[in-house]
Amino acid sequence: MAHAIPPLDLEAMRDATERQQRLTKPAGSLGRLEELSIRLAGMTGRLDPPLDHAVVFTLAADHGVAAEGVSAYPREVTAQMVLNFLRGGAAINVLARHLGARVVIADIGVDADIASHPNLRAVKVRRGTGNIAVGPAMTVEQAREAIEIGRQLVRGEVAAGLDVALTGDMGIGNTSASAAVICALTSLDPDHVAGRGTGVDDEGLARKREAVRRALRANAEAIAGDPVVTLAAVGGLEIAGLVGVILEAAGARKPVLIDGFVSGAAALVATAIEPAVAGYLIASHRSQELGHGAVLSRLGLVPLFDLELRLGEGTGAVLALPLLRGASRLLNEMATFDEAGVSDRAIMVRTTE
Repeated sequence: MAHAIPPLDLEAMRDATERQQRLTKPAGSLGRLEELSIRLAGMTGRLDPPLDHAVVFTLAADHGVAAEGVSAYPREVTAQMVLNFLRGGAAINVLARHLGARVVIADIGVDADIASHPNLRAVKVRRGTGNIAVGPAMTVEQAREAIEIGRQLVRGEVAAGLDVALTGDMGIGNTSASAAVICALTSLDPDHVAGRGTGVDDEGLARKREAVRRALRANAEAIAGDPVVTLAAVGGLEIAGLVGVILEAAGARKPVLIDGFVSGAAALVATAIEPAVAGYLIASHRSQELGHGAVLSRLGLVPLFDLELRLGEGTGAVLALPLLRGASRLLNEMATFDEAGVSDRAIMVRTTE
């Protein structure tokens, strides 16, 4: 599975860095917003990248591991939440409306028949995954199909003018599958990765961690090498779809705003397939989910904020949009010292000390 990811534009990054140094402010005074504007230039190849057409890819699927009692909610909630998304009543809908993003809802593996709707992408690979605690989640062919579906969703949006891709998810049991993927790819212990997800109690957390351990044992032969094979063994259909979203967006030189824990698992798989993807990833936030910090560390990403979120859906990614837009506009719309007629930069620097 080959994916051509273009390198970051180093010349654009140099130009952005030089302009940052000429803006009417003390050097470094805008902190990580300065770094963000430089990274955006490298991703897009321009100092003034368009960031208006932002799309949240919220992919939904069910998980057989839910039968192990790993969630505080029954798996029927996955389909019910898809309907809520379509009615515009979920958190992601509210935030997207107010922060200037559009939500693409895709049924890639919900274990229910969802009526057709003009805003639903019906791309079901299968009705949920197998129970990873006793065997593989899906076949390798199904994992590849789900990845390709994610890529196709992005292709359609790029043709319509996509500027920024945001990752989102919905699926009861998906933090268990994500924990299994993360443990398989990093060799971390489930006790350090699997958290409370939907808010399970201590007994539920113990069941969840044991289910992840069983998944790693049951699929031990499949998780020793190829990341797609690992994904098929212990992952989920929405995770696989998000892998495709990330790969395709990066291939099109579009910034990818990663949401939380589930999106982080997908990003780990995508970078294992093609390491150059990492240059196009922006971590929106640090999830409250236990292992998310370790995932971000492995990806070499520092989150833009930490609001103790653990909802998914793409909520954290959408909240980060104003930071991207603000960073870019500061780079492009602030005056330089020459433009402002400020002749002595040292005076400005001293006034901030």
